[in-house]
Amino acid sequence: MEIKVKEYKANEILKFIRQSTGLTQKEFAKRINKSEAWQQSNELGRTNYYFKDLIEIAKLFDIEIIIKGK
Repeated sequence: MEIKVKEYKANEILKFIRQSTGLTQKEFAKRINKSEAWQQSNELGRTNYYFKDLIEIAKLFDIEIIIKGK
């Protein structure tokens, strides 16, 4: 999976990751130890998750995060 951050908003990235797992919002939230409300709010862009949340999610689902400069 490759996501170019400059092409997406944070909420779209989180939703894309969840959808790639095949889990519902409720199932995904449970796997990452968050509430379903947290997941919904972030996917809708009402709130923003922290980078540490993204790192934890990446570790849990074996997603590689690569940071590149120009």
